[in-house]
Amino acid sequence: MTDVRRGLIIVNTGPGKGKTTAAMGTALRAVGNGMKVLMLQFLKGSWHYGELDAVKAFGDNFVMKQLGRGFVKVGGAETDPEDIRMVEEAWQESRNEILSGKWDIVILDEINYAISYGMLDPEKVVETLKQKPEMVHVILTGRNAHPKIVEVADTVTEMRQVKHAYEAGILAQRGIEY
Repeated sequence: MTDVRRGLIIVNTGPGKGKTTAAMGTALRAVGNGMKVLMLQFLKGSWHYGELDAVKAFGDNFVMKQLGRGFVKVGGAETDPEDIRMVEEAWQESRNEILSGKWDIVILDEINYAISYGMLDPEKVVETLKQKPEMVHVILTGRNAHPKIVEVADTVTEMRQVKHAYEAGILAQRGIEY
């Protein structure tokens, strides 16, 4: 086996908790190694998450941007055209940032949801991933990763829920879920 070094395409998917958290853990490790990280959150935007404040301590080495309005309508309801417009803008920014080579890691948080909800064409994403600069790592998070995304990825981890506090009526906890 040859010792190959190149930017990886990593997918964190599945129904369990921890997809974004795992991406943030990788980001923290990367910043600790002198790397620059950009996290673009596709659907998040209406809530304030603790990680937004935490990454400020890293200055320009870890930048996080919320590009959505929050939860989108799915499951029978027609998707709001404003959410689709915002996803398209988020994708354009993501594509530009990936191809810019300014970042060592670009995290596309919740992009798998945008694809599975039919708001973003997976072919566009795959095309960009194939064109990314050689040493840029890209992490894609969210449930239901599209088969084409899985196919192009180097590493795919599926989070599987065994048990969750919410099932016992325990609400989301500050510092754990947000």
